[in-house]
Amino acid sequence: MDPWAETEPGVLVLPSGRRVRGRGLRRPLPEGDPMPTYGLYLLGRPPCPVPWTTRWVRWPDFRLPTAPGDLHDALRELWQRAETERVEVACAGGTGRTGTALACLAVLDGLPPARAVAFVRGHYRRHAVETRSQMRFVARFGG
Repeated sequence: MDPWAETEPGVLVLPSGRRVRGRGLRRPLPEGDPMPTYGLYLLGRPPCPVPWTTRWVRWPDFRLPTAPGDLHDALRELWQRAETERVEVACAGGTGRTGTALACLAVLDGLPPARAVAFVRGHYRRHAVETRSQMRFVARFGG
């Protein structure tokens, strides 16, 4: 399967070269965009069904995941799949929870936790990782 093109909207290229698309579910997929093969959805309630494989982690808006261990397992699976599949991580808006998950993914990819938020803000969205508690979560993620 072809990976995401680096120029696709929302695609973050991790230091290892793996590519992950971040997006907000409030907006529909643009017509003609390739579909992911796997999606990790970070929402307060289960996501709507889609035609690809998904995993849901309960994570209320502007908060932290209700089961951090589930998020860690889900991100490890997403990171592994990103080597050979088109994967995405998404929440409602695509900024806070998605940005936090992408920063944690960058830590799994080998980036020091202290640099992960800046990396995601510089390569994905400028305002990614919206709250102080989300920033602390990323800082502690690698420990």
